[in-house]
Amino acid sequence: MLRALCLCIVLMIMTLSQPLSAADPPSTRLQALKAIEHPEPAVRRAAIARLGEVGAMADADRLVVRLRDDDAPVRQLAEAALWQIWSRSGNRAIDALFQRGVQQMAASQLVEALTTFSEVIRRKPAFAQGWNQRAIVYYLLGQYELSMKDCDEALKRNRNHFGALAGYGQIYLALGEPDRAQSCLERALKLNPNMARVAATIRLIEQHREQKRRAMI
Repeated sequence: MLRALCLCIVLMIMTLSQPLSAADPPSTRLQALKAIEHPEPAVRRAAIARLGEVGAMADADRLVVRLRDDDAPVRQLAEAALWQIWSRSGNRAIDALFQRGVQQMAASQLVEALTTFSEVIRRKPAFAQGWNQRAIVYYLLGQYELSMKDCDEALKRNRNHFGALAGYGQIYLALGEPDRAQSCLERALKLNPNMARVAATIRLIEQHREQKRRAMI
């Protein structure tokens, strides 16, 4: 009986120590964190997708690294996973309220969304994405100074928030300050080099600057 028990334990240890393959996607957060470094792109993809579902803010730094992965689908999944994690406050009631605000924005109910996100912030001021969403609403309402303040608050709580930096760039463009806009957009692109629209906006700023320079000659 003891021999059988020892054999079972050995088999269990061997199973746990075997590397994940594409056919065995990670099911837990810890498995996903381990598999995120796997040499097979398919395993990394599955791990990152799982982190999007169960990951925590503490995992964000490792996902940011994957934004520069050699595999394009891994990069796309890493960005999506970051947004998923950032949109979870850790409190179901606050998450439900947050989603209500997102739905209100989608329905162009900006005043209602502003009230909703303000309540999210009141209930959990440490939730960076609450500040970022309200910053977007303020931007859409043309209240640029308030939008910038909320971007600042989001970045204080999440230094990797490339969305807040990109938002800052859009605000400066709206204010007619292309140099500051470009600086913010380049910081956003440094964190996440996969944002094609941000890269395109930087090129447009540079083209406009060159046109102005030539016009002055």
